Amino acid sequence: MSITAPIRNRIEMLKKEYESLKKGKDSLLTMIDEAEIPESVYNSNAIENSTLTLKETERILLEMEVARNVSLREVFEAKNLARISGYIRNKSELKLDKPLILMLHQMLLGGINDDFAGRFRKQFEYVRVGTYIAPPPEHVERMIESLLENYSGDFSSYFLDKISKYHLEFERIHPFNDGNGRMGRLIINVQLLTLGFPQLIIRNKEKKDYYEAFHQYDDNKNTKPMEKIISMALIESLHKRITYLKGENIITLSDYARKNNKSSPALLNAAKRQNIPAFREKEVWKIGENFIRTSR
Repeated sequence: MSITAPIRNRIEMLKKEYESLKKGKDSLLTMIDEAEIPESVYNSNAIENSTLTLKETERILLEMEVARNVSLREVFEAKNLARISGYIRNKSELKLDKPLILMLHQMLLGGINDDFAGRFRKQFEYVRVGTYIAPPPEHVERMIESLLENYSGDFSSYFLDKISKYHLEFERIHPFNDGNGRMGRLIINVQLLTLGFPQLIIRNKEKKDYYEAFHQYDDNKNTKPMEKIISMALIESLHKRITYLKGENIITLSDYARKNNKSSPALLNAAKRQNIPAFREKEVWKIGENFIRTSR
């Protein structure tokens, strides 16, 4: 399966608008990216069952105390992931290859599990995710090399189809003893940044759909659910940055509904489908105040 033509057209139009608006506004984009890091870190770690809240994640990244005792591992997970997010954002050129993947994994697990950090699974190191048993360790490196070759050598597929398929296959290989999910989501953003797109967030609130997308691929080779998740997240990221770049006054979606006498449930549904230029900040839906919606 592949992403539909209407979604492709929307992304192409948003990308053109984004490219036009961002000229001379690098400092604003940097502010948006940096402000978004705690939210990105929180969501990726929460998908892996971290107990940290968004507020606790923010405080940890600001080197502030949190109101309860949290594990040292969770503190390192937040700080390491934030450091990588900043690293990939600030690199002028990134090449997705095996050395980069291993380096990012070293940064991710450094200080958490140095025995596993920066290397693929080796002999006798097997992993299981639920009922799924990942390929034997002796096949991992070859499978990753093949995955990278297929991704870089595919010049005909739509870029989000390629990214979605790569993500599904990477998680199926599960090349590391730990950190596979977070690494997979980091790689999505590396792929997007190399193509001139902003980073996106796969959110913990959509974890059920996210996991179901893997089941659909494992059971039926159905890539459509993952394509939908990634494309909607990218559109939301573009909507957010375009709204800021336009200099619009940003309000909550609930305030917008009240001021314009619109149906809140209908607007929320449209936001989730990205049929309106709404986006989330700290899990609150927002939109440009001057957006004109013609229907209720």
